[in-house]
Amino acid sequence: MDFARRQRDPKRHLVGLSVVLLLHALVIYGLLTGLARKAVEVIKKPVSATIVEEIKKPPPPPPPPPKKVEPPPLKPPPIQLPYVPPPDIPPPVEMTPPPVSITAPTPPPQPYTIAPPAPPVVVAPPAPKPAVRRGITRISGDDPSYPREAIRNGVSKGRVVARLQIDEKGNVTSVEIVSSNPPHVFDRAVRDALQDWKFKPEGEKYVGEVEINFTLKDE
Repeated sequence: MDFARRQRDPKRHLVGLSVVLLLHALVIYGLLTGLARKAVEVIKKPVSATIVEEIKKPPPPPPPPPKKVEPPPLKPPPIQLPYVPPPDIPPPVEMTPPPVSITAPTPPPQPYTIAPPAPPVVVAPPAPKPAVRRGITRISGDDPSYPREAIRNGVSKGRVVARLQIDEKGNVTSVEIVSSNPPHVFDRAVRDALQDWKFKPEGEKYVGEVEINFTLKDE
């Protein structure tokens, strides 16, 4: 709704007139009832004015003390070193090359010849002793006797080869028949006799071999 249309609205004008009439009616009633005189008397009375002091607000708290701003530490002034002039550099000296001296080379000294040492004298070790010694000589003991069985049987001769085990003292510890001819005829007689033979002691054990020949004419 625009402004001109609102101004032409009859309801709006009716309300305004009603208010004006009401105010006039109140004024006339007051005049008739003496309210106006009372109002004048009240106005004529001395007016006592009471000064109401304005309630002062409490003063604001004092502002905090300003912070002390410490000045920045002063930097010590730079130490000025005394000026030292650079040393005087003498001009370069021309180096003259040293004189070249040519000398004849000396012949190298003759090396000393050291005669080689004489070869050590090697003593030939003694020849190893044979495992079985032959031709050994007894120092005591009897010859074996001619067996009577061989005489009765008509055996006129015989040959026996025996091997002897001899100890460190030269004693015979055992007799072994190597060969006999005729077989087994003279073996017992040889064993019995050679058990009592004694040989030269050599401080070690060794094996000796002897040959015994039998002939009937020796009996």
